[in-house]
Amino acid sequence: MNILIISLSSAIERRNFQQIQMEKLKLDFEFLEATSIHDIDEIIYKKHAKDWQRPLKNTEVACYYSHQNAWRKIIQSNEPALILEDDALLSKYTPKLLADLADKKKCELISLENRNRKKFVAKIGESIACASKLFRLYQDRTGAAGYILWPQGAKKLLQCEQKKGIALADAHITDCHNIKAYQVEPTPIIQLDQCRDYAIQNPINNIATKSTVSSVNNPKGGWAFRIKRIVFQLKLGLRQVALITKSERRYITIRKQDF
Repeated sequence: MNILIISLSSAIERRNFQQIQMEKLKLDFEFLEATSIHDIDEIIYKKHAKDWQRPLKNTEVACYYSHQNAWRKIIQSNEPALILEDDALLSKYTPKLLADLADKKKCELISLENRNRKKFVAKIGESIACASKLFRLYQDRTGAAGYILWPQGAKKLLQCEQKKGIALADAHITDCHNIKAYQVEPTPIIQLDQCRDYAIQNPINNIATKSTVSSVNNPKGGWAFRIKRIVFQLKLGLRQVALITKSERRYITIRKQDF
């Protein structure tokens, strides 16, 4: 399977980490140059700054465009690919799982990531390699550091952008409800900033681990954004009620010894 790692060429420490990790796992990959804030001019930024539930920062717009470039590349190649952010930590079972999942043509997106948030998944899963299971994923909450995307899924993400505008990359993916998404359990990928929460050793320093995109101190915007958030939460609540009969809301397990 093709592997695209979104990364700025200036992120030397993270790139070195990924190079070592991929060599250890014997995985071929390609660095996909991330979109930087310098690539986002004022016209593009103003076009998207008010698309989401709060004002988007230029770093967040750039991050979205980085993922969008990966989606377009998948459509152009007409083949699925594993999309990684450059702070993704992979378990030792990732290569075997990728080989097993490559032929899952019923899927349009498979989440391999865990960020300690509950997800709505099917009550029964399909057994796959490495004593793992594949569950239909009806509602994710966060995380875009490690997911497999098929061309038909990439097209739906771009269609969703045309209808709703853009958001944080992970928020945009979770809000694309017509995409056939699945979840691997136990999860074979976490972001480095989650190592402490899962009691997994962080292979690089905390400075390189820290997110350069979002923070809890982001501006929330005025009343227009408050109304947007209220409407979104109401719609999400109705969707979750509708999902009760065919799914369950729970944490996705992780085997820390796999990392």
